[in-house]
Amino acid sequence: MRRARQVGREMNGAVRFLLPGLAGVAPAPALAQAEMLLPLRPDWLSAGGLSLIFVGLVVFATTTSILYVRERSRWTRREGELAAGLEATRGHQERLNALLGSDRQVVLSWDGPKASPVVEGDSGFLGIGGSAPALAYGTWAGPAEAKRLELATEALKERGEAFAFTFKAKAGRFVDVEGRPVAGRAVIRLREVGGERARALALEDELGKLASNHAALTTLLAGVPQPVWMRATDGRLTWVNAAYARAVEASDSQQAVTAGLDLFDRSEREAAAKARKDGRVFQLRAPVVMAGQRRIVDVLETPTPSGYAGIATDMSELEAVRADLQRQMDAHVRTLDRLKTGVAVFDASQRLVYRNSGYEALWSLDTGFLDSSPGDGEILDRLRTERRLPELGDYRTWKAQVHAAYTATRASEDWWYLPDGRTVHVVASPNPQGGVTYLFDDETERFTLESRFNALSRTQRETLDSLREGVAVFGSDGRLKLSNPAFAQLWKLSAERAAAAPHIDEVVTLSRPLFPDDAVWTEIRSAVAGVRDAREDYRCHMERRDGTVLDCTATPLPDGATLITFADVTAGVNVERALTERNDALERASRLREEFVHHVSYELRSPLTNIIGFAQLLGEETVGALNEKQRDYAGHIVRSSGALLAIINDILDLASIDNGALALDLEEVDVAKSIAQAATGLQDRLADSKLRLQVDIAPQTGPLRADPKRLRQILFNLLSNAIGFSQPGQTVRVSAGRFGGEIRITVADEGRGIPDEVKEKVFDRFESHSLGSRHRGVGLGLSMVRSIVELHGGRVELDSALGQGTRVTAVFPPEGMRISDAAE
Repeated sequence: MRRARQVGREMNGAVRFLLPGLAGVAPAPALAQAEMLLPLRPDWLSAGGLSLIFVGLVVFATTTSILYVRERSRWTRREGELAAGLEATRGHQERLNALLGSDRQVVLSWDGPKASPVVEGDSGFLGIGGSAPALAYGTWAGPAEAKRLELATEALKERGEAFAFTFKAKAGRFVDVEGRPVAGRAVIRLREVGGERARALALEDELGKLASNHAALTTLLAGVPQPVWMRATDGRLTWVNAAYARAVEASDSQQAVTAGLDLFDRSEREAAAKARKDGRVFQLRAPVVMAGQRRIVDVLETPTPSGYAGIATDMSELEAVRADLQRQMDAHVRTLDRLKTGVAVFDASQRLVYRNSGYEALWSLDTGFLDSSPGDGEILDRLRTERRLPELGDYRTWKAQVHAAYTATRASEDWWYLPDGRTVHVVASPNPQGGVTYLFDDETERFTLESRFNALSRTQRETLDSLREGVAVFGSDGRLKLSNPAFAQLWKLSAERAAAAPHIDEVVTLSRPLFPDDAVWTEIRSAVAGVRDAREDYRCHMERRDGTVLDCTATPLPDGATLITFADVTAGVNVERALTERNDALERASRLREEFVHHVSYELRSPLTNIIGFAQLLGEETVGALNEKQRDYAGHIVRSSGALLAIINDILDLASIDNGALALDLEEVDVAKSIAQAATGLQDRLADSKLRLQVDIAPQTGPLRADPKRLRQILFNLLSNAIGFSQPGQTVRVSAGRFGGEIRITVADEGRGIPDEVKEKVFDRFESHSLGSRHRGVGLGLSMVRSIVELHGGRVELDSALGQGTRVTAVFPPEGMRISDAAE
């Protein structure tokens, strides 16, 4: 029983394995029977059952094999039929492609209005590359044809409307366009027209152009104001324009042709007939009667393929203008012959065609030579041979420059300086019809006179400008013709006003504020513009309000002008008084200075020295012990006495400087050392004021040639001034350096600064301004600094602003004060 179950399971597996493989070849009933056997239950299996199943399987396999063999034969036959059909289709397609390629054409097709087109064929004949651009009609067809194609294509795709037409592409070829629906598809064929039809279309197109050109030419000739005609080969008129009909007084062109009305007289007609017989062009200028008026015309009749064509141009006005021009030229020639200016006209071939008498006189050339129409170069060569041209090193280059006028577009000028001393101004003007016209002006005399005049004028102007006296020349009309700068400066006249030629009345009005005496001005005005029986010199003495004293002189000139001079004699009038007053002042100042110095030296300095000496003895307790209070008082006495002694020394030094008695002991001074020495004497004040001292000495400063004692005095005063105007906790800065050769020593503080109105007074003597600080002084420190620095040949600069501190800079010259200056 177990064996039967195992066999059943194996049979079920075999059937399940075979069923998928037989699904393509076994009929459905057989497969259904096989599936009915599944699943076989093992408990059904027995010996008879197994035999039955085996028989069923054999039957099933046999049936399936028969069916498979039959179906395989049928599909083999079907496959052969399809292969034969495919081969036939390929052959048909190749024949169609051969047919399509037999002509240069492109086929466009669409399955529907919205479908993408299918393009077949070669579009090279359209003048574009590839096939896809054939759909862009505008790239190979004209605008009108492209629009027409687009509309026809839309109508074919939307409504199935067929079309066919031929047009010329941009490439110059003719294209047949045919569109129609084929088997539900919209098909358009573009085919190049070739052979005889293409030639016929080209000829038709050329004929259209010729017809258009002929119509345009005919319309143009019909409208021109000149008579135009056409003749047959036998000489008969075949066509005339309206101007011809009017000229022969016909009602219209047809009447003139029908009646054979000729425009010319018998002699002209015979000459024209002879020219036509000889087959040549007939040209003649002849008088004719046109519309009842006698006119001069130029006749031109030329052979054409179909006969002859002619035109008559009215030259009457031109002849009248030419005659008038000839009369004017004759008049100009007569005028030019009377001119001193040499005139020579050369034609385009550089041959002499005209010269006037002035040209002959200027160059003294042989008349026979000039009558032979020599070339421009021949004349220049002869003049050079006779040494009548400028002496030049490179004659060829100069000659080429002269002849450049023949190709120039503008007139050119040049100056020729001849060996005989003459100066000739040459103007070369190109002629419109070719050639050059030369104008030769002998400017020798004018140059000589102009040179003399210019030299005289420059001498006169330089002489007047160098005079200290004011000089003015008024013309007979009373206007200022000439003046020098001294005149404008004396009467405060601007250069523009003086150059504007003001009238004497305007000058008097402008000068009256300085000198209001009307009587004097009346006399001056009368001398310039007044009417007098006899013109005489006028002199006067003028003392102006500003203290200037002038001597005025009015002198008449031969040409009616008046020369007025103003001599400043202020110095001469006041020199004696000024010298006397100055001498008295100097003597008094000298006596006062000497008395002051003497008084200070003996009356103040000596007692003060004693006070200082006794105070120092007391402070040193050489005469007895002092208590703390007494020692403090002694120190105050010494310090106050020392300050007073410094003031007295400053006053004495200033007096010595003013008197020129202060001598400098110059030597090479170390700037850094001098700053250190000056700062040492002020250490106590710096400490008491709680100030910091910052010193900055540039390495390139170097030594300074100066008086070391006076330099320390300058630094001491500057530092004292900076300390006095600084607040506790601030910094006083001292810097020194060499800039551009100058040595600059600067002392800067961070104090309140100096107002603008006080800056101009800080260097004055005895000017003291506390500016809200505790500093008090007599106002000699900065004055002493400036005096000593200037004595060294330097200067002092002050830079200060409120709230930003003060910077005082002593600037010393590069080499210090010269020894000669110190000696003086």
